[in-house]
Amino acid sequence: MIGDCLTAALVSKQGSIDWLCLPYFDSPACFAALLGTSENGHWSIAPAEPIRAVRRCYRDGTLILETQFETEGGSATLIDCMISGSETPELVRVVKGIRGQVRMKVELVIRFDYGSVVPWVRQTGHGISAIAGPDMLSFRTDVPLQGKNMRTEAEFTVSEGQKVSFDMAWYPSHQNEPAPVTVEAVIQDTEKWWRKWSDRCVYQGKWRDAVLRSLITLKALIFQPTGGIVAAPTTSLPELLGGVRNGEYRFCWVRDATLTLQALLNAGYLDEAREWREWLLRAVAGSPSELNIAYGLHGERRLTELELPWLPGYEKSAPVRTGNAAYLQFQLDIFGEVANTLFQAREAGLGAAEYSRHEVAEAMLEFLETAWTQPDEGIWEVRGPRRHFVHSKMMAWVAVDRLIRSAEKGWFTIEIARLTKLRRAIHEQVCRQGFDAEMNSFVQSYGSKHLDASLLMIPVVGFLQADDARVVGTVKAIESHLMKDGLLKRYTQDPEVDGLPHGEGAFLPCSFWLADNYELQGRHQDAVRMFEQLLEIRNDVGLLSEEYDPVAKRHLGNFPQAFTHVGLVNTAFNLTKSSRGGV
Repeated sequence: MIGDCLTAALVSKQGSIDWLCLPYFDSPACFAALLGTSENGHWSIAPAEPIRAVRRCYRDGTLILETQFETEGGSATLIDCMISGSETPELVRVVKGIRGQVRMKVELVIRFDYGSVVPWVRQTGHGISAIAGPDMLSFRTDVPLQGKNMRTEAEFTVSEGQKVSFDMAWYPSHQNEPAPVTVEAVIQDTEKWWRKWSDRCVYQGKWRDAVLRSLITLKALIFQPTGGIVAAPTTSLPELLGGVRNGEYRFCWVRDATLTLQALLNAGYLDEAREWREWLLRAVAGSPSELNIAYGLHGERRLTELELPWLPGYEKSAPVRTGNAAYLQFQLDIFGEVANTLFQAREAGLGAAEYSRHEVAEAMLEFLETAWTQPDEGIWEVRGPRRHFVHSKMMAWVAVDRLIRSAEKGWFTIEIARLTKLRRAIHEQVCRQGFDAEMNSFVQSYGSKHLDASLLMIPVVGFLQADDARVVGTVKAIESHLMKDGLLKRYTQDPEVDGLPHGEGAFLPCSFWLADNYELQGRHQDAVRMFEQLLEIRNDVGLLSEEYDPVAKRHLGNFPQAFTHVGLVNTAFNLTKSSRGGV
């Protein structure tokens, strides 16, 4: 991934940009080959001769990608970068000759609106321009370009020490073209910007490189104008190849709030944490009964789900979707996430919020007093009937607990005695109806025999201590029944519960939660072993998706996934604190 905190592009090992939405993360894609074919839009720069080897890396502390191609004739490096600080997205690519001579080929296929619209393309004095409706692209290079079969092509040879540059800028079609940039200069400026940001990371432990790479990934997924963090820059990458579990993730999930805030605070990024809190408060403003589980980048509430039938899907995994119907669901746990986030932010000294926390807290409490008894769709956005999910009830307890603790610190006034009674009632019900003595474990929902990895959050949020016999039993049961090939599944799959066919990979955040539980139970070596196993499955440039197939050894689901990288950062801090004796 490369990005500019407005949008992001995915670059293949073959030097092809196969996914890019312009101008923002949630805009229609102009390169959508990732979910279809090359005819749905891509921009490739690669050797026109057989490739012997490919090596990729990011420049240290940055999101500038370098791909080195080795051929019989020599080697060349492709440098990919989205410019930081630009008002509209601009992407630059440079081919640098390293050794000998390499013949290179460029192929540019621009298709607006997710590969469905072929633009008008015309030659300019410095390259080409492409226009369709509201979208305009300016493509600049000194390399001679040729139009052929609704695509733009070029070939050139790069020799040792030589550089060949390309610059692509998006702008609204009713406005003037942005001024040309000096490619080398903007790459240097972007490199300085990223390194200045990376140098603020306070983590100095054993896994610093992995932690910093995850933090850079999270920074790139922050939509700079609002502070919201997208779950992933992609839509419809499947949880099972050929399956239908293909969701849209280019939105901001309320559930991610607490753990994301914790990661940013731990690493010393207080400005980003503050902006995330402010985004959250703006988004959730209004009636608690209308609280969404996810919002658009600007806080939009309506995320209407549509299918794009002209795209066959990643490796023919259809349908391709935009929007996410799960925004209509009732998920009780998000009230706990909101309350915990506000508590955490205040504890960390972030200062007063621009929008009133008191009104949010009071409205949530009033709603929760009756809503906590209702069944919901749960953390995993199941599309079967509503149930009394244990994780949801436990997080309702977290909401009440954090608001009580806030009141005890004098941050606002509520009737503590009445809410203490409510907190106790929720706790007692969860322990009574959510624990199965026969299984010696908490279960997915009241009365079921299914397990759920979200139960690993019980000691993390302080509902019970990690050494409580019921927690120990739950961890053991999850290890026994949800672990496969060393990684955790989310839950016992049952079509009656999730309303979808079977089939998905190991859910990576859950395995980080298991490592956290090991650490809390004093099983430090087990925690480190699990954590380092997860580090091993990162791709060649340190990125992780939502899920992983340990048999086929490939990532599944939308990519890269913010929640997974948040888990990596937080677990690294947990393990490092322990190894330093709590310092």
